[in-house]
Amino acid sequence: MDITTTEAQSTPLPPGTSDRIAELRARIDEIDAQLIELWLERAAISKEVGATRMAAGGTRLVLSREQEILARFRDALGPEGTELAMLILRAGRGPLL
Repeated sequence: MDITTTEAQSTPLPPGTSDRIAELRARIDEIDAQLIELWLERAAISKEVGATRMAAGGTRLVLSREQEILARFRDALGPEGTELAMLILRAGRGPLL
């Protein structure tokens, strides 16, 4: 017999567990808000770097810089770090089309 999500959620939790889960979720929400704020700030700064570089006659992006960022995230977070870094880079510079 399969236990559905609803059935699993109706199982009583030990005392204090619900309060602890609520505390942890509140902290996750705080961290998410910070991540969103930092993501937006980083994207804005990255766009300004690209615009400044182009205004000075340079290229829109510098691949060696992107490689440094990809390596930093990969080294810290593994393969998922590379995926995250690509999303972050894309947010700041747009797609490479």
